[in-house]
Amino acid sequence: MSESFPRLSARTRRFTLGVPRGFTISPDGDRVVFLRTRSGTDPVTCLWELDTETHVERLVVDPRTLDADDDLPPEERARRERSREQAGGVVAYTTDTAVTTAVFALSGALHVTDLPSGRTRRLEIPGPAIDPRVSPDGRQVAYVTGGALRVQDLASGDDRALATPESPTVTYGLAEFIAAEEMDRMRGHWWSPSGDALLVERVDEAPVHTWHIADPANPDRPATVQRYPAAGTPNAVTELFVLGLDGSRVAVPYDDEYLTTAAWDSHALSIVTMPRDQKALRLFAVDPATGRSTLVREDTDPAWVDVVAGVPAHLDDGSLVWMAPADGGHRLFVGDRAVTPPTLQVRAVLDVDHDSVLFTASGDPTEIQLWTWDGHSLLPVSTRSGVFSGRMAGGVGVLSEQSLDAEGVSTTVVRRDGVAIPIPSTAERPGLDLRVSLGRSGRRELATAVVLPSWHEQGSRRLPVLMDPYGGPHAQRVLNRRGGYLESQWFAEQGFAVIVADGRGTPGRGPAFERAVLGDLATPALEDQIDALQGVAEQYPDDLDLSRVAIRGWSFGGFLAALAVLRRPDVFHAAVAGAPVTDWRLYDTCYTERYLGHPDEHPDVYDNSSLFGDAAKLDRPLLLIHGLADDNVVAAHTLRLSSALLAAGRAHSVLPLSGVTHMTPQEVVAENLLLLQVDFLKKSLGG
Repeated sequence: MSESFPRLSARTRRFTLGVPRGFTISPDGDRVVFLRTRSGTDPVTCLWELDTETHVERLVVDPRTLDADDDLPPEERARRERSREQAGGVVAYTTDTAVTTAVFALSGALHVTDLPSGRTRRLEIPGPAIDPRVSPDGRQVAYVTGGALRVQDLASGDDRALATPESPTVTYGLAEFIAAEEMDRMRGHWWSPSGDALLVERVDEAPVHTWHIADPANPDRPATVQRYPAAGTPNAVTELFVLGLDGSRVAVPYDDEYLTTAAWDSHALSIVTMPRDQKALRLFAVDPATGRSTLVREDTDPAWVDVVAGVPAHLDDGSLVWMAPADGGHRLFVGDRAVTPPTLQVRAVLDVDHDSVLFTASGDPTEIQLWTWDGHSLLPVSTRSGVFSGRMAGGVGVLSEQSLDAEGVSTTVVRRDGVAIPIPSTAERPGLDLRVSLGRSGRRELATAVVLPSWHEQGSRRLPVLMDPYGGPHAQRVLNRRGGYLESQWFAEQGFAVIVADGRGTPGRGPAFERAVLGDLATPALEDQIDALQGVAEQYPDDLDLSRVAIRGWSFGGFLAALAVLRRPDVFHAAVAGAPVTDWRLYDTCYTERYLGHPDEHPDVYDNSSLFGDAAKLDRPLLLIHGLADDNVVAAHTLRLSSALLAAGRAHSVLPLSGVTHMTPQEVVAENLLLLQVDFLKKSLGG
């Protein structure tokens, strides 16, 4: 096996460059606007348009022609880190309702494109633009700069601030850290349908504790000052205002800790809020003239409520589209009626087109299928095994497909009048012969992928085992898609039998399975990895060497890897823990308190899920890896665990990565991390 895969994986951002994404369909279905890089190794994202009648694709915006640099404003770098954006160029854009005008920020410069002509011009603004959003009528663009929410008239060029921060800790129009990192809410302002006002979030980070992210490799550089809301500490204070273009300002008060999302369509201005304990989700309809809110729906759960994507929304007749657990399943509601069975686990609402709803759902947890509700019945959109996503408008659908059987990482087609129009992917081919078997294993019948070397003859010899999980709640690795197993296959080619297992807490199997981790992020996760290992060993008795078992992971997976060798050295003989959460008191409020509660109220729960108390137990090889610029799982996690291990006299290895964040996007770093892990694992297991 050539060692070119690590380099190619790094250069292609794990083979995501060149994959079409960010689709917008015009209301008449005649055009589809989307993002894509020119090649699978080109990190510069361009804006494209497909004519669905002629099937002709057109390059609309190439950032290289706009004389842009790579000097991103700090707020934009933070936004991209929260969204895990790895490419450059036009990575986000918005359009008006007619999809004739698009706006985007490029290295802080604000640009507007007339889509029919393809003409792009740069707007004069007083500072770097963050998250520009064009009004529904295409006449105005709102954006944030210097913490102020500003609006520019696209015809006259008149530019003015609707809200200006009262102090350095205040911003208008941007999502706070918790919303972006844990609720997938990347925005903080919403246009009214008529384009005469905006709902704007005001964030004051003054109560949030200040942390300092230093780079010891460059002592001449000052530490980055960051407000980080660790578990049990104050969150940012958030408020909402309706700001009119006429200068009016109406407060929209709410009592809960978290604003999870907002939406403003022709039927309602809606906000969704959640208390700090996350046991309730409240949907309000807001009167934009007075700011008064009316409770529309409240969902409660003794464990936690789920924040779901795509809702609230409305059909043409005003019926509410919503998602909530009921009768043991995650279900789609239209009005007060659940329109999906409890056996179909609804994942997200993708689009509402007149009286139809496009959504993703799973019967089998390894599959994510596309479905529609047309007002009368459920209809499957995707008909093959795999992982699907899509968009729908104007009688046209966009369908993106991933599967183990597909040749590339992802394929995309536009469907119009029964005709499938491909949108080509320019992504690189990984050059790996995947040998992945999906199934169930262990007493709990956990979704499991077994990845064997392409050259291995089953039953010929026993291979050292590498467990390769994420294992944390609300995330999933065992899915029917090629892209999820490329690194696992590469590790297998180095001589390992690789096992990827999704335990309790992961989605796709219903609320009860997900809520089994309440109050304990350690025990169920570790038990399920062992359960899966033993189950696979029974299925492959002559292929797995259980005397040589290693485990690797990143983020929660890093926590799980370190936990495995600390608490179960009888099963796990070596571990690579990347960016591990080692003490949940150091992680953020929303994620941690959802599962463990408030640390002042449940200190024993936090102690049980911490790695520090187990430091003296280490007698297996452990490699800790951490980016020193990580502002999500900060390097203090690894450094404090290393100190505890040193105090206990336990040998271990630490690999600090200067200037590296939680994503490790740097090409040389990403490549060599794979090579170093293989070398460590082989030496540790004696192979």
